[in-house]
Amino acid sequence: MNDNALDKKGILLETGTNEFEIVEFHVGSVTYGINVAKVREVINVVPVTKMPQSHPYVDGMFTLRGRVMPLVNLSRCLGEEEQSSAKNIIVSELNNYHVGFLVDGVSRIHRVSWTAMEPPPPIGNSSMVVGIIKMNDKMVLLLDFEKIISEINPEINIKLKTVPQKSEDIKSQRNKKSIILAEDSPMLRELLVGTLHEAGYLNIIPYNNGKDAWEAMQNIAMSDAPVETKVDIVITDIEMPQMDGHHLLKRIREEQRLKHLPVIIFSSLINDEMRRKGEAIGANGQISKPEIGQLIELLDKLTFQ
Repeated sequence: MNDNALDKKGILLETGTNEFEIVEFHVGSVTYGINVAKVREVINVVPVTKMPQSHPYVDGMFTLRGRVMPLVNLSRCLGEEEQSSAKNIIVSELNNYHVGFLVDGVSRIHRVSWTAMEPPPPIGNSSMVVGIIKMNDKMVLLLDFEKIISEINPEINIKLKTVPQKSEDIKSQRNKKSIILAEDSPMLRELLVGTLHEAGYLNIIPYNNGKDAWEAMQNIAMSDAPVETKVDIVITDIEMPQMDGHHLLKRIREEQRLKHLPVIIFSSLINDEMRRKGEAIGANGQISKPEIGQLIELLDKLTFQ
């Protein structure tokens, strides 16, 4: 598999279809997957320079096309027995952070529906797994790569907890606004809600996937009360089980009573391509995690206008 294969495959995937593509790879005897949108390219193993006092998951640093980035040993990260035969590096961009993941091998690309993704059972090291996809002959585990990145780069969590200072008058105005939040990562959802509360946005209704958020919004649309008395704005991640953020946004724009509702995409997948997709289906703003300061500024702009 190479970068060209990823590009050709990605062109076929339309925005808002509630489908996504995963790169299948394996670590030891277990099959995993990573969203194609997070993958820049797949390369063979390259020389690595060890760094003193680096995180235990990190083997060192390597250079690719003039960019220096860390190499995360996924075997060590997942508590698997390390293999000397690891042969591929999945080069990713998450939260505007470039990183390589060392894996034992990469197989192929699958296109699947988000409805096929199930939450993992609460056993063992399942906190590293955000979903399970059942194939005909196997199960593919989707890893929480954002959590892995936040562990090796604590600056991400610091940014998620940093609230821009505003007057008490602004905070009191924020208290009156209601937000629907769709975010599947328990860690990020808790951090995000806590930081927004600290900023003065106290009325937040969180959901752990786009489907649950959409069902709640359908109930709002069908009620006799004006929509603005129930919700002022929606914040959604892109990558979520059951229904992704793009499909959620598409549904909102197609519903007559909801179509004017402001929607902000807050995701680790924001890059030029994803930004174009979000704009095409009507996003009012797109902020890359973990820039919570930018998110709060956009919330103020959209809810106080």
